[in-house]
Amino acid sequence: MYYTVKDATYWYEVYGEGEPVVLLHGFTGSTATWSECISNWKEQFQIIVVDLPGHGKTKTQSPRTMEACCADLNQLFTSLQLDSVHLVGYSMGGRTALSFAMLYPQRIASLTLESASPGLASEAERKERMEKDVKLAQRIEQDGIMKFVDFWENIALFDTQKKLPAAVRQAIREERTVQAADGLTQSLRHMGTGKQPSWWGQLQAFKKPVLLLAGTEDEKFVEINKMMEKQLQTSKFVSVKNAGHAIHVEQPEIFGKLVSEFICNII
Repeated sequence: MYYTVKDATYWYEVYGEGEPVVLLHGFTGSTATWSECISNWKEQFQIIVVDLPGHGKTKTQSPRTMEACCADLNQLFTSLQLDSVHLVGYSMGGRTALSFAMLYPQRIASLTLESASPGLASEAERKERMEKDVKLAQRIEQDGIMKFVDFWENIALFDTQKKLPAAVRQAIREERTVQAADGLTQSLRHMGTGKQPSWWGQLQAFKKPVLLLAGTEDEKFVEINKMMEKQLQTSKFVSVKNAGHAIHVEQPEIFGKLVSEFICNII
């Protein structure tokens, strides 16, 4: 279904009934990344999946910053009569989920962050990352989606995905190649890690329960999440064995068990 707010039209899907669980995908992803979670959880929870700005079927006439995206999501949740949600985000979707939680803590029943970060602490780091994201955006504009996906699926962050079955790898590739070039470039320029606010200084004030997940083979995010766990008041960090960045794809059964148990313990 579509929901229009200002000059944006967001695509979202709703499955099942019960406690509302909202799932936010990563960069180059879409609602399709959550298909296994939807199948496994729709008898237990109400599952809401959303295509973020620049991705899938969501269309925005003007670019969305992280704050603007979160304001749009807040309006979407209001329209769906969701007073509070269990928010789950992966990578870019995890940064979005955390940003939403910082801006609208009253909307959060629980927060699950998979391979996510609170942004970058220093201005110098943010500037360097913004420059890198602009170069990535220019690569998409110059080379097109197919060549960009060839490059993107071979970066070190996704090395562990090369061990996945061919059918799974093909599904991930298809999800990436159907994206719109202008959507991805807008996402990089306006919702990238360097562009978003840094939440490091505000983590200590967040009181809702948080589950932090990172794959043991994703060493950078293991360290980031260990630091986040120390800052957050009520959090638990789990490092998932035999997984890299995309735990929900690489170890779907373990991911599903960890998240559903975490939410059920809160309910």
